[in-house]
Amino acid sequence: MSTLTLLGIALGLAMDAFAVAIGAGLQLCGATPRQVFRLAWHFGLFQALMPIIGWLAGRTVSEYIEPVDHWIAFGLLAFIGGKMIYEAFQHDEEAEVCDPTKGWRMVMLSIATSIDALAVGLSLALLGTSIWWPALVIGIVAGVMTIIGMELGKRFGALLGRRMEIVGGLILIAIGVKILVEHLTG
Repeated sequence: MSTLTLLGIALGLAMDAFAVAIGAGLQLCGATPRQVFRLAWHFGLFQALMPIIGWLAGRTVSEYIEPVDHWIAFGLLAFIGGKMIYEAFQHDEEAEVCDPTKGWRMVMLSIATSIDALAVGLSLALLGTSIWWPALVIGIVAGVMTIIGMELGKRFGALLGRRMEIVGGLILIAIGVKILVEHLTG
């Protein structure tokens, strides 16, 4: 596999993480460097691990995962996006904004944005390609795109206020719908 092809695959896989990072940056408005690092690290880690898991699973599990991977990603993203929108309409100004860079929310976002990478790992196994270099490149690109997305979201969030949480939730739901439609029509 050429370096250009690998970078194209990595960028394509990172687009979901990038969009979710924009939503997280919007939600947090003033994301700290620690929050940016935490989300970038986890998105990059999951994006690197999923192709390895897919590659190791090979043909054995692919027939079971492939029919439902888009439903899993859609469900996780729709749930988190819906929760963000619901929380934005809460009138309690003292309520703490849920941090998407912590706990189960971050784990669910990491899984949802990296499910496609599992399929790439399965494909590479079927092609007989080594997985270690592609997994590293995929993880690094996802981490970098997450940092860029968080910074963009943070800047827009600071300009437009805390209610941008609605936009962040809508972005997550839109990504989930996009994943679902691509798999159902493709």
